[in-house]
Amino acid sequence: MKTIRVTAAVITNGSRVFATQRGYGPYKDGWEFPGGKIEPGETPQQALLREIREELDTEIAVGEKITTVEYDYPEFHLSMDCFYATVTRGDLVLREHEAARWLEIGELDAVRWLPADRIVVEALKHADAKKP
Repeated sequence: MKTIRVTAAVITNGSRVFATQRGYGPYKDGWEFPGGKIEPGETPQQALLREIREELDTEIAVGEKITTVEYDYPEFHLSMDCFYATVTRGDLVLREHEAARWLEIGELDAVRWLPADRIVVEALKHADAKKP
């Protein structure tokens, strides 16, 4: 099975995280954390900076790694490195997604996440539950 390596940003603003709805492809309308494919020679962090600039016309600071998700979709195996991020410049302009929402941790189940992103959601809930 073909492996696709991607990176994703959990963009935070206080206690909220930024979710985007896919606007294209076989997984159109599913919700995900923004990001994309890691190109040859790029680190996951470099790819994330490039992807967010391309997809959202925004500059971010990449923070701590949350997790690496390994997930088998019917057509391919996804390996997704996920990082916390914050906006440093820009207004999160949707260039490829059809919608976006800021969600509190307790609201994360309000959208229909893509299966691999659902694993990240559960990691975020678990991390939030550990906070004092």
